[in-house]
Amino acid sequence: GTVVKDDITNSTYCVYNSDVATGYGVGAFLFLLSGESLLMGVTKCMCFGRPLAPGSDRAWSIIYFVSSWLTFLVAEACLIAGATRNAYHTKYRGMIYAQNFSCETLRKGVFIAGAVFVVATMILNVYYYMYFAKATTTMPAHKANRTNSTVGMTGYA
Repeated sequence: GTVVKDDITNSTYCVYNSDVATGYGVGAFLFLLSGESLLMGVTKCMCFGRPLAPGSDRAWSIIYFVSSWLTFLVAEACLIAGATRNAYHTKYRGMIYAQNFSCETLRKGVFIAGAVFVVATMILNVYYYMYFAKATTTMPAHKANRTNSTVGMTGYA
């Protein structure tokens, strides 16, 4: 990457050429997208199919579902930002106080952040699937069928 000065705002930003990292970033983006799509297809995105049994397994399933989607979106954003020629996070070096860093260091940071969020997404997806499977296989506890009261309403004859 090379440092370019913007004449209008008098700030500097990094311009990158397309290299092998761009292909890796796009490939990682597509693999993560297909993995998340597969998991959501298998679990029917928790919205369709059998209802989840009430309890802690259902609660953990929902927590891991939301968390995995958040980390997935951040990971996809980092991967796509790192794969573009002018990464959004490095375009405005002065605003993020990154004047002392080289362009290569900043771009590696975006890919490293993407990799960390990919691993976090993977771990959360595993836990989501575990608790989802428990919540769908566990039958909810039913109330015991109680017979009518045994106290008679007529007198003794």
